[in-house]
Amino acid sequence: MVKASEVVFYLLHPQQLRSIIQWKVWHNAVHERDESKETEATKQCFKYLNLTSRSFSAVIQELHPELLLPVTLFYLVLRGLDTIEDDTSIPVKKKEPVLRNFDEVLDIDGWTYTENRPEEKDRELLLNYGCVIEEFKKTKPAYQVIIKDIAKRMGNGMADYCVKSENNQFAVITCAEYDQYCYYVAGLVGEGLTRMFVESKFGNPVLLDRPNLHNSMGIFLQKTNIIRDVREDFDDHRIFWPKEIWSKHVDQFEDLFKPEYKEQALNCSAEMVLNALNHADECLFYMAGLREQSVFNFCAIPQTMAIATLDLCFRNYPMFLRNVKITKGEACQIMIESTQNLQVACEVFRRHIHSIRKKNRPQDPNFLKISIACGKVEQFIESIFPSQKVEDIMAKNKADEARAALAQKEKEAADSRGSKETLALFGAVVLMLLFITATMVAVAWFAGARFDVAFEEVKKSWGQILSGDVFKGPQNATSTDTVSHGEL
Repeated sequence: MVKASEVVFYLLHPQQLRSIIQWKVWHNAVHERDESKETEATKQCFKYLNLTSRSFSAVIQELHPELLLPVTLFYLVLRGLDTIEDDTSIPVKKKEPVLRNFDEVLDIDGWTYTENRPEEKDRELLLNYGCVIEEFKKTKPAYQVIIKDIAKRMGNGMADYCVKSENNQFAVITCAEYDQYCYYVAGLVGEGLTRMFVESKFGNPVLLDRPNLHNSMGIFLQKTNIIRDVREDFDDHRIFWPKEIWSKHVDQFEDLFKPEYKEQALNCSAEMVLNALNHADECLFYMAGLREQSVFNFCAIPQTMAIATLDLCFRNYPMFLRNVKITKGEACQIMIESTQNLQVACEVFRRHIHSIRKKNRPQDPNFLKISIACGKVEQFIESIFPSQKVEDIMAKNKADEARAALAQKEKEAADSRGSKETLALFGAVVLMLLFITATMVAVAWFAGARFDVAFEEVKKSWGQILSGDVFKGPQNATSTDTVSHGEL
């Protein structure tokens, strides 16, 4: 039943509701399970897959048929191992031998485990583990070898951690121990899956030569979960954050959950996010080596969810009060984007890295390191998917040329219009002068002016000028006057 709070939330966030509808209505699985060909034991395995996994169940069931059951069994085997390791009610003396020999139970028909406390959420899987063993024996020998090898190594790693935690309150002291723990519980998962991808021809064999890449795929997810689940683990009396990090900010781990240490808690969580971000670029590098769409989706969805979760946890104090998660609408939007191709998945990373960078504060002791880590991821994305592609540059140049040609045409047209306007203005001035002259002449004529006499005078004067008489006249007059004066 839909809660009233959810209705109000999606009314205020219609874009998230739209993303949910889009994913539910328009998402088409690359491959779909054919339940008609499944045995009863196979159906049981998928039942427990759905019960034990919220995030991986859907993407596993969309895998290529070649990998569908092997990956499902791989997940269930490791989930069973994890269920025993996580149960703090089981004494270490009982737990250790089971963890170290968990790969061997895959050879025992009908094996079950009943020592988990009743409230352990995945207890039912171990109570009905026989279906997993039955289907495991039917898978290809190559996949059996991979599953057993990873289960053996992971079980021993978990057992070592349990023994250490019994003798030391802070089982994870240094960052190196933190990395080692994450490798045992998640890095090995990345190795096992990579071996399966290469075995099925859906992964580039070079991935096996770069163990740092497939290790980062698992470790990045595990560190994200450890950061997000800090409150839940603390309430369950478990501490996975390394003392080397949290002791820089508080004296006692429980201080992180006290309001008076809010700023220290935020700085501490920021340093934990910084530690996880060191694996982000290698996760993107790894995904470039995948050759089949459903395998790519299987890897890309958890990784993009992880970077979104780190963004959510970064400098977010509520994570110390309760378990925080990205909303269903945000998750659907991420799944829509990350199941397209590597470039779109990189854009999801770029978006959340940019968000982390914006929330980073100069007052944080790790401000510069966080900025550098974000820049490293952005630089890697830029190196494989430049924000300006060659096609974009060529198109831009063509657009610039077209704009220049248009501007030149407009300039020429403007010049042409300017010349015509100048001639028109000159003509108008001449006409105006002629009109004024004609008006003045007409007024003078009507007033009685004798233009004929004036014309004759002008004509006479002009004739004298041309003949030169105008210069002789005064001399003749002077001579005449002189003679007359003498006579007098």
